Amino acid sequence: MADSETFGVEKGHGEEVVAWLNEQAKVQSIKLEARLYGYNVTTENFGEFEMFSWIGNVQNARKMIIKASKRFKVKVIEGGYKPKEKIIKMKKYDFAKVKKGDKTIGQLEFVASRFGNKHWEIQNEERH
Repeated sequence: MADSETFGVEKGHGEEVVAWLNEQAKVQSIKLEARLYGYNVTTENFGEFEMFSWIGNVQNARKMIIKASKRFKVKVIEGGYKPKEKIIKMKKYDFAKVKKGDKTIGQLEFVASRFGNKHWEIQNEERH
């Protein structure tokens, strides 16, 4: 089982998308559980997102978030892309794609402190 806190959905659609993800996971017997955790991220290029965490299989989570983007016609953040280098740093990094349906419209770089219970913050973003 994996998990990620760098997935998000366009602001105003979080509750319905997360409820739909959990409902679809039950219907399809997929091990996936998503939860909003009351944190929003604002991007310069893509707008505001409600962040959610999930527990389950990463491939299932990626497929389901793309389906949700198509179904609700919203932008989503598909996170959980780790940097390749294994350098120990004071901060932890995570990379994400911003998608609208199947199309990748941008990339985000998240950063959070390794110490304490800090939320992910956007350090860098780029438009495709």
